[in-house]
Amino acid sequence: MPEAEATPDPRRWLALALLCGAFFMVVLDISIVNVALPSIQTDLHFSQENLQWVVSGYAITFGGLLLLGGRAADLLGRRLLFMVGVGVFTAASLACGLSDSEGFLIAARAVQGAGAAIISPAALSIITTTFTEGAERNKALGVWGAMGGGGAAAGVLFGGILTRFLGWEWIFFVNVPIGALVIALSPRLLRESRVEGQAKRYDVGGAISVTAGLMLLVYALVEAPKEGWTSVRTIGLLALAAALLAIFLAIEWRSREPLVPLGIFARLRTLTGANVVGLLLGSIVFSMFFLLSLYMQQVLGFSALQAGLGYLAVALTAIVSAGAAQALVTRIGIKPALAGGMSALLLGLLWFTQISVDGSYPVDLLPGFFAIGVGLGFSFVPVSIAALAGVAPHEAGLASGLINTSQQIGGALGLAILSTIATSHSRTLTDRGDTRPEALTGGFTWAFWVAVGFAIAGIAATFLLIRREDVATVPAEAAALG
Repeated sequence: MPEAEATPDPRRWLALALLCGAFFMVVLDISIVNVALPSIQTDLHFSQENLQWVVSGYAITFGGLLLLGGRAADLLGRRLLFMVGVGVFTAASLACGLSDSEGFLIAARAVQGAGAAIISPAALSIITTTFTEGAERNKALGVWGAMGGGGAAAGVLFGGILTRFLGWEWIFFVNVPIGALVIALSPRLLRESRVEGQAKRYDVGGAISVTAGLMLLVYALVEAPKEGWTSVRTIGLLALAAALLAIFLAIEWRSREPLVPLGIFARLRTLTGANVVGLLLGSIVFSMFFLLSLYMQQVLGFSALQAGLGYLAVALTAIVSAGAAQALVTRIGIKPALAGGMSALLLGLLWFTQISVDGSYPVDLLPGFFAIGVGLGFSFVPVSIAALAGVAPHEAGLASGLINTSQQIGGALGLAILSTIATSHSRTLTDRGDTRPEALTGGFTWAFWVAVGFAIAGIAATFLLIRREDVATVPAEAAALG
């Protein structure tokens, strides 16, 4: 079937609604679990150190398999793979809600992330082949982007409401009827399309090696405080993770159809810088929401609903600042906007290093939430555009996939590092005789100081790697894909 239809699809706006609904569900499940974590921990007897796997298990498979999912959709059929992805995601969501142990939930979350890695690129490709190039396609991509931002913001609120009134299981069960409806409507509303005339090479080895290497690395980091950093087991796990990641790089370097053409990083310095910043940005955002959700509920005594409502300050500020960022980027440039956004994140994180055991929302959290909301809007918008700087039109999909992959992988790694630091220091304070709230607060504080270091590194990467002359060449459609 040809890449573009000769006549516009009369059902294209209904198709867009269907695709955006599925994408909203995928993005929602990145953030919706955060406020439910204490309830999950209590019901399934999670250890404090293993709790982060509920988030990072999803993020690793999502990020590690994202590029493979996009390539498979292009070659095998975008509608077919979209439906497969929704089916996997929906079945895994049901399994998550039915989980009765921490191991089962973590495994189900990993499968859920794999489904998300198929849905997102397939749906985006369907949009680009359904809508004609120009204003109509850009409008559709704008709706798509709004769904992504809205899903992330709504996740913490919906998570609080569902956990409070129905139980944490319903943050997963809610996906089941939505997924079933999407699968039922897809054959009626979506046209099939694929890339013709290309050899069907998928680089499965690259996808498996990077995903396995990252999972092993996160596992080693989480277990290290308990086993000892110099123990044979920890060193062995880290060495095996390094070997798997080295195998991934070797596969990518030698493959005729690599998931990640490494040469693109050498050729485009700004793209490299944007992915470095995206990795650090993901590590900050995932970790921050994880730690603050636990602080609000385990230290300040908030309910899940109160914690979800508490995040409204971040969500609303981020929405407003993202709109302002889109308008200002063309006036002041991508580099100043990104530097400003990362600086606002830095200020918010510095505020959170001062949290106290007997703290309050207006004093300990609200000012930081406003700073973080501004930082999110002024970081994600310009970094997505910078990630496509100097990219040829036929590479726009690859570049968009790379920045999304960097953010997911950064989130998983950052969460592993910061949660390990928080748990390790909390255990030390407990052994010293501190109460549980005191120990938890001390651990969270240490983790936020490390997050401050991530933000400083992100600012440095912005100034050193993002080039003004590159960001002036971003194609309009490529920017929309980001």
